[in-house]
Amino acid sequence: MIIGIIGSENSHTAAIATCINVDKDIEGFSVDYVWGESREFAEAAAQKGQIPNIVEQTTDMLGKIDALIVDHRHARYHLPAALPFIEAGIPSFIDKPFCYRSSEGRAFLAAARKAGTPVTSFSVVPHQQSFVNFTAQLADLGDIKAFTSYGPSDLESPYGGIFFYGIHQVEYVLQACGYDVDSALLTRHGDNGTAQLFYANGTVATLNLIKAGCPGFHAHALAEKGHLAQKFDFDPKPYLGGVKTFCEMFRSGNEPLTHEKILKPVLVLEALERSLSSSRKEIVGN
Repeated sequence: MIIGIIGSENSHTAAIATCINVDKDIEGFSVDYVWGESREFAEAAAQKGQIPNIVEQTTDMLGKIDALIVDHRHARYHLPAALPFIEAGIPSFIDKPFCYRSSEGRAFLAAARKAGTPVTSFSVVPHQQSFVNFTAQLADLGDIKAFTSYGPSDLESPYGGIFFYGIHQVEYVLQACGYDVDSALLTRHGDNGTAQLFYANGTVATLNLIKAGCPGFHAHALAEKGHLAQKFDFDPKPYLGGVKTFCEMFRSGNEPLTHEKILKPVLVLEALERSLSSSRKEIVGN
């Protein structure tokens, strides 16, 4: 299958293409086309990932590719770029965050469902073996009472504030603790922040958002049968698990996540963004 990638400012583009084109880790796939926010970005990604074709317009890839990856640094650009391909039946992976506004996400997912086009979006952190092992052990400890997470973030990022890096913690907290989040609160402490997610069953997840000096992602869960702490070390090839997942969707047409699970992290991030402005707990939408 021939893949095209929209966006090359992000380092993920070259990393994904390296897995597929250079290391040949995914049989039957090649990244043949790339579009960049600038010619310089496109050429750098094409060279690193051995991508043979740079296109001037994103839609130049229509009719030439079998699957699409969209990889902008700011999520506001993801869905407008992907929509013509979704409507043309091209299965698509949207890099994290899926979108910047949930209303746009709902409309896009409805269009994908109407067209019968598979789509998915996720962070690669939950695809690391360390996280897979953590959740497997956590499943044996019963109901989670409290969950604490630490990771890098930048509340003032020009690429969407908390959306840009906060997506990682939000997504793996939802995967570990569940998606039934009622409300969210975000408090700023200088350059850093503390977010709390409040669950319908009484569970509270606390996310520590650290601008500088945080060496990766960590979590500590307290459950009814014990507690578990884990640093989420990255695999030797940190993108490979995610690449395998979306390539399998490209091949089979089976979406690895429900549309509700794709959209929920965005709804949580929106609530946290509102909370940062209001200094109040905000309801998480459905």
